[in-house]
Amino acid sequence: MSLFSASYVARAGEIEVEHRNHRIDTARNTATLGAQLGHLGPDDTIGDLLKHPAFSGFSHLLMPWSDRPYDETMPLRDFGSLLPYHSHVDPGTVVAGLNHMIDDVNSGRPVFYDIYTEAQRRADPTKDQTGFFFFRGKPGAPFAIISPGGGFSYVGSVHEGFPYAVDVASQGYNAFVLKYRAGHGGRVATEDLAAAISTIFRNANALGVDTRDYSLWGSSAGARMAAAIGSHGLAAFGGDDLPKPAVVVMAYTAHSDTASTEPPTFVIVGAQDGIAPPSVMERRVTALRRAGAEVQYHKYEGLGHGFGPGTGTSAEGWIADATRFWKKFIKNSHGR
Repeated sequence: MSLFSASYVARAGEIEVEHRNHRIDTARNTATLGAQLGHLGPDDTIGDLLKHPAFSGFSHLLMPWSDRPYDETMPLRDFGSLLPYHSHVDPGTVVAGLNHMIDDVNSGRPVFYDIYTEAQRRADPTKDQTGFFFFRGKPGAPFAIISPGGGFSYVGSVHEGFPYAVDVASQGYNAFVLKYRAGHGGRVATEDLAAAISTIFRNANALGVDTRDYSLWGSSAGARMAAAIGSHGLAAFGGDDLPKPAVVVMAYTAHSDTASTEPPTFVIVGAQDGIAPPSVMERRVTALRRAGAEVQYHKYEGLGHGFGPGTGTSAEGWIADATRFWKKFIKNSHGR
């Protein structure tokens, strides 16, 4: 029970699990809320998001930057202006991911969990800026953990995390979106990913997920994190001694490090990406295949860096393609 200390009783198995939505949590455990918490729309504001009762106690962790104030009058349709390394940020897709979590809270399901204990967060206050958001698929199905990008300066969850998780969960798999420490470099961020995977494994029964054949997804900086653990394992980054992922899904990163053995990998890039050019991605594909890994590679025309789910572009649908690739390597019955 290392993660979970007793603020919300998860009905699956009656396991006590900690999350930060204390005010909503108290009401939901005594009675159904009299009124459902409302959805957000593109014309609602950053202030509406930050003050939304569904996200009470952790709304700041939905935001890309942890160390700066926000203009609370900014409409959510302009959220893309907060993500300098990203493109094609679709307001409808942004609010759909947020509303998925609001629906879960309305159904009494917690959406945010800490990956470090309270004692660990007190000892290192930077760890208070971490956690993961849970998008549920079928109970007992394998899980994906998604690390958004942001150049290790910010975490673009609303564009490269929540929309992916909605799509993965809609196909029956469980999905977690990682909020890692930004501004501390790739090593610290990858340690947070290793800690999150370890936490999920330790609490798999409480969360209702199968730990076999899990996948790691990442975009840009997040893809570097996923690939590093795919190459070297969790223990190399302070995590538990656990199996490597069944599959790594990498979106547009210039990461070049490889190991002698690599997991199957799904790779995407925009044809006009100036940050992680296709030529760099293709060198990695060659290296992975040389290591014996099965690789599926896609290059999408008309796109640069940071296109996320690719809503309305030539890349739209890539998340479903990546999930089908992952499914090929799921050996337990839930993946068939």
